[in-house]
Amino acid sequence: MTTTAHIPFNKPFMTGRELWYIAQAHTNGHLSGDGAFTKRCHGWLEQKAGSRRALLTHSCTAALEMAALLADLREGDEVIMPSYTFVSTANAFALRGAVPVFVDIRPDTLNIDETKIEATITPRTRMIVPVHYAGVACEMDTIMDIARRHNLLVVEDAAQGIMSTYKGRALGSIGHMGAYSFHETKNIIAGEGGALLVNDPVYAERAEIIREKGTNRSQFFRGQVDKYTWVDIGSSYLPGEVIAAFLWAQMEEADSITTRRLALWHQYDELLAPLEERGLLRRPRVPADCVHNAHMYYILLDSLEQRTRVIASLKQQGISSVFHYVPLHSAPAGLRHARAHGELPHTDGLSERLLRLPLWVGLEEHLPRVVTALKEAL
Repeated sequence: MTTTAHIPFNKPFMTGRELWYIAQAHTNGHLSGDGAFTKRCHGWLEQKAGSRRALLTHSCTAALEMAALLADLREGDEVIMPSYTFVSTANAFALRGAVPVFVDIRPDTLNIDETKIEATITPRTRMIVPVHYAGVACEMDTIMDIARRHNLLVVEDAAQGIMSTYKGRALGSIGHMGAYSFHETKNIIAGEGGALLVNDPVYAERAEIIREKGTNRSQFFRGQVDKYTWVDIGSSYLPGEVIAAFLWAQMEEADSITTRRLALWHQYDELLAPLEERGLLRRPRVPADCVHNAHMYYILLDSLEQRTRVIASLKQQGISSVFHYVPLHSAPAGLRHARAHGELPHTDGLSERLLRLPLWVGLEEHLPRVVTALKEAL
């Protein structure tokens, strides 16, 4: 008797060099932050993204918290963002006393609706935080134009966006600052980890200080000062060198990882096209100006009830599929610490219908089984 293998929603991909590089870090005798592997990762990010300064952090959440500190947010300041996002997008700014102000998403990309941002701006608005959902870019030219005209900062939440571009520019490199995630569910991973991209040179030096607990320690190690001391507020946002060593093995293979993920994404898209033609689901939309990284493959179903049935049916066949965010404007903390600007019909409706399918390097031989099971479930 044979048993059908379980297909997980996510399976972290290992390049094969992670443990070797961790052993090298151990041999080097430097396991705290900002060692040789961290510097390699910084250089790779700055080269790939064209960012003024890239700084590894222990999470994307930490990178967003650094951005909030760099912006000098104060109690009552307002930050415009979508409600359909991970809680860290709001938490990072709410921690400084700022008020997340949620606007609706576009029905095509599920990104923030750039046409609704300007009407949301008040005298207390300080920042716009576009979230590049599924690694597909927001309409950044429009967002940056609004920010310029209203003297606002733009911090890109590009947690899902590494290796994606908008009109040829890397996501995370377009706003004043950007944040990446290297969580194990992302394309390029370190287990946990993140990075802050500092694109406006005004913030580069202070970003180093905030990341190093509010000290000028980085300047001391470069020989720019003869001792380091407490010069600003900050916290400990550095990842250890073991994390950076693991991440470097991933960065070396970033192009091939992205190529393999895109092949899986396009295979899904081709196999599911007939189901969309029959009105059984809707596939993802990618605007012409956007090159995405195949971070995820999702479908939109008719209703919450249908999605619940499909998840249960796939589970019975040994396949893990999952929904995504519960909109923040309806969450208990969202009701306390944030506010929505008007009704958010697309956020409410699409969040109940979205279903994410397994997508990980190595899924190639299993993907047809996922599609067959989905067809049966529908």
